[in-house]
Amino acid sequence: MNISFHQLQIFLKVTETHSITKAAEELHLTQPAVSIQIKNLQEQFEIPIIEIVGKKVFITDFGKEIVAAAKRINEEINAITSMAAAYREKLIGKLRITVVSTGKYVIPFFLTDFMKNHKGVELILDVTNRARVIESLERNEVDFALVSVLPENLQVEIIDLMENKLFLVGGKREKISNKNSDPAILTKIPLIFRESGSGTRHMMEKYFKNKNFQVIKKMELTSNEAVKQALLADLGYSIMPLIGIGNELDRGDLRIIPVKGFPIRSTWTLIWLKNKKLSPVANAFRKFIETEKSGIIKRKFAGFEKY
Repeated sequence: MNISFHQLQIFLKVTETHSITKAAEELHLTQPAVSIQIKNLQEQFEIPIIEIVGKKVFITDFGKEIVAAAKRINEEINAITSMAAAYREKLIGKLRITVVSTGKYVIPFFLTDFMKNHKGVELILDVTNRARVIESLERNEVDFALVSVLPENLQVEIIDLMENKLFLVGGKREKISNKNSDPAILTKIPLIFRESGSGTRHMMEKYFKNKNFQVIKKMELTSNEAVKQALLADLGYSIMPLIGIGNELDRGDLRIIPVKGFPIRSTWTLIWLKNKKLSPVANAFRKFIETEKSGIIKRKFAGFEKY
């Protein structure tokens, strides 16, 4: 058997794009060159690794096994490259992080100095909902995940970064009193929800369940920004993380509605799979977070202490 690393790289790109043509474009190769390498790889096996229907490429079950093996080989090659660079006292490699959507207001501040100090590190940052974040972590597709609600059925290592506070929020024209309201007010006002799978949605529903509240679900939106715009348009109220609305609160465009027992509190936490062998880049980032997080919070998030 004579399988080359080059063939595996091309095969991975074809499986990602489901197209010989698109793979060729992204690899800056000609279409015939890609087809020849896939053909040479296929000749190593008696079982088909792909099926082509029309112009679309479909991966067979056996092909998916080859994909998984190729990804593991990629990880080992990257680790060797990083180790070689470390011997030259230069950190080189990829740092893969996935964050829940509201985490996009948090994670950049914990990355800035690390990325400036290590020019050879390439950052791959995926911002998505909590369900997809946990899925990526479980599949070992990333080094770290940033969450505000820990996964229940996954063994992870953690570093607590900072507190996450959620408040009841409305637009500047809402009429609810500035006095602390009874939590039962949540059953009387139209509420805007995040989509299923969102960490914010999870915390809202957990609170309602603990209180045995039946609430009025006005609408469901798929991003924190969409919820914010709905509040600015006075379409209802929502329970939102403080981290994403600081500017709107300071300008008076949004208003925190005092409710007894609020804010709902959780913690922004950096997590990774238990027993995962971190790459040199990932391990350096872990150490950076452990030593620098307190200073970053004081410099970048001190303004949130007033709420």
